[in-house]
Amino acid sequence: MMRPVRHIGLSCLLQTIGRNETNPIMDSWLTRYIFSNSMLPSPEQISSACNGILVFEDWHNFGNDYDKTLVAWYDDFVTHWPELQENYSETLYRMWVCYLMASTVAFRARHLQLWQIIRLPRALRVDIRVFVRLRC
Repeated sequence: MMRPVRHIGLSCLLQTIGRNETNPIMDSWLTRYIFSNSMLPSPEQISSACNGILVFEDWHNFGNDYDKTLVAWYDDFVTHWPELQENYSETLYRMWVCYLMASTVAFRARHLQLWQIIRLPRALRVDIRVFVRLRC
């Protein structure tokens, strides 16, 4: 077993929502009201971002389960809305409900993914189980 490495230099732990194909055009409603100046990367875009510098050590896709998280957020939001509504508009309520439900559908249809990716330097040899245990 390799020794734990506490400082590994240049490395990348990325958790992101992404899409299956490269498309620079985002939904205009989403970029205007929810995530301004955002984009959803494709695997090709993520791969090319550090090409030749970092290697893929691990790539997990949690997208198949993320709809459960979105539904839980929706349930909590709707449940607690009576406590919140005096500070926020009905428009915000409708927009947030629309976002959560549309995102749920997109994940269930597998149009969106939730990835957690670890990229490490080429020369570094590390047991990924040690890296994850360290919570770097």
